[in-house]
Amino acid sequence: MPTGGSTRGTTVVWGDYGLRMKDHDRRVSAKQLKLGEETIKRRLRGMHFKLFTRVCANIGVYTKGNEVRMGKGKGKFDYWASRIPVSRIIFELKGELHEKVAREAFRLAGAKMPGTYEFVKKGDAPLVGITKLGNGVTLRTLKDARRTAERKDSELQATTPPAAA
Repeated sequence: MPTGGSTRGTTVVWGDYGLRMKDHDRRVSAKQLKLGEETIKRRLRGMHFKLFTRVCANIGVYTKGNEVRMGKGKGKFDYWASRIPVSRIIFELKGELHEKVAREAFRLAGAKMPGTYEFVKKGDAPLVGITKLGNGVTLRTLKDARRTAERKDSELQATTPPAAA
């Protein structure tokens, strides 16, 4: 039972609506992020809104050509990218927008970027990995459940007599 992870960056902070990554870790290029941003702006043209980008493409990707012998360095710079973990908010919207309009804009943007995404609102529960916190589930209870399961396994192994061979 995996219990690691963080709730940081999984909730809407500045805006009213957000676009959250549902897939497991993805590498998204700066071009793909910009394309998603432009798609949202194009859909909401003429409306009063503020778009927040919560992800920055800060990892340089270097490539070497095919059929190049080993060695001779790292390769040439190709593009900027960002590694986005599961359940991370990518875009946030703030303004006098109807929820259906914001949902449609995020749906169009998610279709142009790699991975699957979900629409979230301000006040939605944070996530640890893919587990929603709230309704009695806390990060502490998730970790305690694993610890008690490990203790029970070790106690069971200690009380089981060795098999005669």
